[in-house]
Amino acid sequence: MEIIEIIGTLVMLIALQLVLGFDNLLYIALESKKAPIEKQEFVRKIGIAIAIILRLALLFILVNLVEKFKNPFLNSESVLISFEMNLHSLIILFGGGFILYTSIKEIWHMIIFNERQEQETKASSKRVIFMIVLMNLVFSFDSILSAMALTDNFVIMAISIVVGGILMILAANKVSEFLQKNRKYEVLGLFILFVVGVMLLTEGGEKADLKILGNSIHAMNKATFYFIISILAFVDIVQSKYQKNLMKKNKLQ
Repeated sequence: MEIIEIIGTLVMLIALQLVLGFDNLLYIALESKKAPIEKQEFVRKIGIAIAIILRLALLFILVNLVEKFKNPFLNSESVLISFEMNLHSLIILFGGGFILYTSIKEIWHMIIFNERQEQETKASSKRVIFMIVLMNLVFSFDSILSAMALTDNFVIMAISIVVGGILMILAANKVSEFLQKNRKYEVLGLFILFVVGVMLLTEGGEKADLKILGNSIHAMNKATFYFIISILAFVDIVQSKYQKNLMKKNKLQ
């Protein structure tokens, strides 16, 4: 019975890694496009591999020092803005802010796109790997803390991280290939990342007890997040279908 429970917990943790890793996969697929074409698959694999190792280290730190991450070390009591920020909330706020900045920047590049600019936005493989590893760690906090809520077995959590990472490497290539063949969905992907950035900012704000002009910041509800994503996807599908119908109509005229 104990073995069955262990296997059940492991499967649940792996599934949790994959579900919570969706936005991470999307970021990896879009970020890896900045590397030279021949290096894109390599940076995805090595970036996630390094992130797996660092996730294991982060898991060890959180298991042993979880209370340290909960203790506030930055605070403000001014009328304009007040907060009690701990390390966890600070990392989430940083991640959310950076993802928001990245998505807005890439959307702007699409609006003013030209071939010369496309070449200028190519980054070195090392920089892309660094960004993949950094954001992977930011995204990993929620999955690790959720795993710790399900079990206190370090080995099971470590195995789920490794297996989830391997599956993520495989999935990242598939997602990247899909976006390469269907570039129109890059816009949808960037707007999803934009919403992810907003969600992380609100989550970090709530954890930091952030108040602006006396108004508390509350985390975006997960149901609201998935509803917005569903609407974005539905609008994109309808728009694509409508454009195809217009093209058929123009051909018949």
